[in-house]
Amino acid sequence: MDSKRKAVVLLSGGLDSATCLAIATSQGFECYCLSLDYHQRHIAELSAAENVAFHLDAKEHKILQLDLSLFGGSALTDDKISVPESATDGIPVTYVPARNTIMLSLSLAWAEVLGAQDIFIGVNALDYSGYPDCRGEYVKAFQEMANLATKSAVEGKEILVHAPLIDMTKAEIVVKGAGLGVDYSKTVSCYQADSEGRACAVCDSCRLRKEGFLQAGLPDPTAYLASE
Repeated sequence: MDSKRKAVVLLSGGLDSATCLAIATSQGFECYCLSLDYHQRHIAELSAAENVAFHLDAKEHKILQLDLSLFGGSALTDDKISVPESATDGIPVTYVPARNTIMLSLSLAWAEVLGAQDIFIGVNALDYSGYPDCRGEYVKAFQEMANLATKSAVEGKEILVHAPLIDMTKAEIVVKGAGLGVDYSKTVSCYQADSEGRACAVCDSCRLRKEGFLQAGLPDPTAYLASE
């Protein structure tokens, strides 16, 4: 792998995206990280993203402003919808309509400007909340669209969308990231983290994260709002 090959990495500041960035870096990519301030309830994740990008030696990190609270429709963007604190059936209300499509489209635009042919996204289809835009077939479909819709692809520079965590359990992700030097204490996964990034311990994301560390046999460095 040419160490100068550029990649755009979607970086939320959570456990999965931090691991995804570490994987891209380990593969020799020069990483340009993109985060989205969409007025999410857990805004502390953006500070975490800045810390993760810095500590994993990203070449550049941009935070793009796009207020999805104007649409609402999700517990993460609408204060009138509560974050579930127990397991729910079907696609949960924490699903943000079209979020990954929006984020991948923005990363695709930046990749074209950078001359990058590679995009990394930390979606996972095993230990996850059931979001439709976290499935392998979705990632494949977006890549096909990207290669129809971009000047670079039409001119022969194929766009590749990498989802290295797609078939991994949360425990496998934790072990992989730990082996690559990810400091998970710097990440924020909680859907309703406070302004300091402390986690609620009861939302879906917190439950998956806690179980991942437990199954991996590694200490959970997460800062929680209250002792468990």
